[in-house]
Amino acid sequence: MSTVAKESKKGTIAVSLTNYLDSGCIVAGASGLTLWASEFGLDSFAVGLLGAVSANAFGSAFGALIGGHLADKYGRKFIYTYNMLVYILGVAIIMFAMNFTMLLIGFLVTGLSVGAGVPASWTYISEMANPKIRAKNIGISQFAWSCGPAIIFTLGILVSPLGLFGNRLLFLSLLIVAVVAWSLQRRLDESKDWEAEQAKLKEAGTKQSHPFKHAFSNMINMKSILFLVGVYMFWNLVAGAMGFFMPFVYETVGGLTNTQANLLQAVLWILTAAATYFGFAKFGDRVSHRWLFFVGAAMAVASWIVLTFVGMSWVGLWSFVILWGISAGIGAQAFYALWSTELFPTQYRGGVQGIMFFIVRGSAGIWSIIFPVILTSLGFTVAGTIMIILLAISLLIGVIWTPNTRGRTLDDITEERYGALNKKEVEATLVKESD
Repeated sequence: MSTVAKESKKGTIAVSLTNYLDSGCIVAGASGLTLWASEFGLDSFAVGLLGAVSANAFGSAFGALIGGHLADKYGRKFIYTYNMLVYILGVAIIMFAMNFTMLLIGFLVTGLSVGAGVPASWTYISEMANPKIRAKNIGISQFAWSCGPAIIFTLGILVSPLGLFGNRLLFLSLLIVAVVAWSLQRRLDESKDWEAEQAKLKEAGTKQSHPFKHAFSNMINMKSILFLVGVYMFWNLVAGAMGFFMPFVYETVGGLTNTQANLLQAVLWILTAAATYFGFAKFGDRVSHRWLFFVGAAMAVASWIVLTFVGMSWVGLWSFVILWGISAGIGAQAFYALWSTELFPTQYRGGVQGIMFFIVRGSAGIWSIIFPVILTSLGFTVAGTIMIILLAISLLIGVIWTPNTRGRTLDDITEERYGALNKKEVEATLVKESD
């Protein structure tokens, strides 16, 4: 194995821990949501607010907006040097939360850290990967993301007899992994693509400008943003609500115990992890992206049709778990993570991802406040029907406008998409350094 390949593999593994910690903190909060609500006497609005400021929504949205720009300006490694320290602070506050205010602050701080790390992690993995295995490496990062819920929900079952103290222990496990991640990530080499881009800017006497100046500067960027946000946002409104509220739904609508709810979620995420590794990572570089995306998106729609109209019998529940679990492994998030790193030039790849992630997770934040209200006031059938519509929209956007990027270098993709525009108009948006 070449030195470059070794560095790519090492970087993929180290950076993938960010994805594990992202999903892990979401489901750690979700698995104990009813326990926290009972302990602090929270109403449906307070429960929704926790979801809204967490890594599932607004917290990560604002974190991505900041972190994406910093990753372009100061480097991908800059994020890895400091970001995990913020995450450690956030989960520590949650662990020792004595009231709702502390809990809310802990969720917010953790969310900001998660959001800051996501654009840098996907960008770093993509830039370091051989184009023939780029989907595989992104798939490995998504596998780590899927392992977070699978492991946390399994641990949640084991510590469930301990009540709220058991949920605090889940956040302790995340703190330990975050310390390991920080130790590994701060030793990584900088992205070669980013270093090359900085050398070009230095030679031209220019400096990195804010991604806002690039994101909406031309129709190519606009179309890419609309496509990617469309694919990811409508899917994530469903997945985000599930990630934070599904145990709550199982318990309040289906009448399941906390242990049963966590068991279903653990199995669901084990299936997602397996589908990510044996589906997306194994075949993402080999088969048509359009057809692979369609299979995952169609299974997602089918899963919510079953849950909504068959109901929460054990047949309906297990059918839902199997369909959604597999679909999530080869569906919108994995493809978004891949496509969002491929469709923009290096000089603002991280920043534009931050903007899109802000839009996606911000919309999830609003939905996190609305969803519990719809669930309690209009009933689960109405809420489930809305979920089906959202998933169908994501399916149509992804299938109709699938980009042609498989197996191609990032430079080749950029040259084809931007051509002379990339050399003239994009570079013209850079800010000239003062003499």
